[in-house]
Amino acid sequence: MTRYWIGVASRDHVKIGEAGGFCQLGHGKHAPVKRLAPGDGIIYYAPRERLGDGDPVQAFVAIGRIRPGEAYLATQSEMFQPWRRDVDYFPSVEAPIRPLLGNLSFTEGRKNWGYAFRRGVFEVSRSDFHRIAQAMQADWPDEN
Repeated sequence: MTRYWIGVASRDHVKIGEAGGFCQLGHGKHAPVKRLAPGDGIIYYAPRERLGDGDPVQAFVAIGRIRPGEAYLATQSEMFQPWRRDVDYFPSVEAPIRPLLGNLSFTEGRKNWGYAFRRGVFEVSRSDFHRIAQAMQADWPDEN
């Protein structure tokens, strides 16, 4: 059964993963990527341009499907070896979150809508995922 996820990372980090065909979550922790399964959908939300600083982005910036295979340990540097999953990313445009706030079950009616994103990764409903994919103009296959 396909599951749908929102990952949270700075735009610059998401774009590195998108270009490399991978995702990593929670600053490279194993547990978050271990929960993903082949065929799952992932959308990245970027609160800022760069980790810790930079201009606010507050938009969904990448969408993809988890490829077959397991999570693996990558060597990014001698001091940093994050866990990753391979991802097929789809062409899309960035979708600001503000126009979607009243239409997503995890933000609708919530004054503190950003709280959900503090978890770094969380599962969302199929309908929320498809609503975001549509806003991103992504050609996401509509499974039955």
